[in-house]
Amino acid sequence: MNAKASKNSFHSLVNDVDFWLKAIATCLAAIFLTLTWRIDDTDLLASALLFLAAVISLLNDRWKTLNFQSSLFSVIIGSLILGFLLVRSTTTPSVSFLLGFPLLAAFALALLASGFKGIHQYKKELGILLFLALPRLTLPLLIDPTLWTAKFSATALWYLGFPVVRDGLNIQINAGIVEVYPGCSGIDSMIHLLSLSGLYILMFASGWLQKVLVAIASLIIAFIVNGFRVALMAYLVSISNSDAFDYWHEGDGSLIFSVIAVLIFGSLCFILMRQGESVEHPFLDADEQWDDMEG
Repeated sequence: MNAKASKNSFHSLVNDVDFWLKAIATCLAAIFLTLTWRIDDTDLLASALLFLAAVISLLNDRWKTLNFQSSLFSVIIGSLILGFLLVRSTTTPSVSFLLGFPLLAAFALALLASGFKGIHQYKKELGILLFLALPRLTLPLLIDPTLWTAKFSATALWYLGFPVVRDGLNIQINAGIVEVYPGCSGIDSMIHLLSLSGLYILMFASGWLQKVLVAIASLIIAFIVNGFRVALMAYLVSISNSDAFDYWHEGDGSLIFSVIAVLIFGSLCFILMRQGESVEHPFLDADEQWDDMEG
């Protein structure tokens, strides 16, 4: 009797599509996060964890309503994509491969689960993973904010009362001179916030105008915060404080400015969400006020 029950349990596990899809997805996520950890990219790792959590949350909310009906052709294509990802993961991966890994893996899993006919069910999740990769692959090719960063930082220092002189990418205060390199231009912070804006747009934004404004605001916030960081470093050079300069340039200080940018952008998104809730429920606050008056 026990042997028969064990056999039935084994067959049930083998035929449990739900279990195998989740198991494969978990393994792929572990591989991706491990590879990302190895390249020592803190921003990408943090974004990956956040975006994967968002995808998991969306799928978990409607898992029971999804249609799991695939075809042999879809299963073959999905299996080939997964095989390619696993083989490619055994070698040192490039950043571009890592950026495309979650999207390709999710697309392959969608084919295994629901086939080409049912892949539209996962358009929001696929869109989120696309935003994880797209800004990092395209934004550096579209804009180079290095010169604008130097101009903004010099202008900020001038308004603060410092005797600043700018010559191209060089910012000079007294005898101290700093040169704004592309790595200090704020492009990494702009990429990070633009990716987060994509996450907000797909999950919470309502209306095309709000979506455009959120994306533009993410770039402006990242640029301004980094501009003040460069201005601070120019000031530290002018007073010959090399230890403080190293801290804000390459140490934990650089991460503090990234956190500040994320907090400002997060606050903006929170305000927009609250405004959206007020618009969707215009009579809710009025009812609460009426109840307070009666009390």
